[in-house]
Amino acid sequence: MLNLEPYYKLVEEAIDSLGVSPDSCRTEKTGQWDMKKGSASIWIDVFLSKQNEEYGYLQIMSPIIRIPENRREEFFRELLEINYGLYGVSFNIYNDWVYLKVIRELENLDKEEAVAMLNRTGSYADDYDDYLKNKYVAPFTGSGGRAPSA
Repeated sequence: MLNLEPYYKLVEEAIDSLGVSPDSCRTEKTGQWDMKKGSASIWIDVFLSKQNEEYGYLQIMSPIIRIPENRREEFFRELLEINYGLYGVSFNIYNDWVYLKVIRELENLDKEEAVAMLNRTGSYADDYDDYLKNKYVAPFTGSGGRAPSA
């Protein structure tokens, strides 16, 4: 079984390098951290593969918005169009929620890449959570606002 301890340490070093205390981000479950980037929540998980415990993953994801009841086709089309311009992360749907997510094997992961993954996910999430909520949850006025730059 892959020893995850070095990867826990690596993630905590990455969190610390962003000026955030890893202690304040730890959850009750080992290998999980929660942090904020502006208005966005960022969930960090280090875990073993269910198929082969010699492999593990770093997953960083952010809940963005509950799938709206109205204008769904427009909403899903916009998510796909935004996805095209994103680098290294993508919108995903799980249990009626839209998340921004990146996942990567632990093998050869270094702190700089972990920091980049955290920065990228956090920055995109902080931009798009507000944009999508304002456009699809607030009363629609027809203007819709401008999408953040990807």
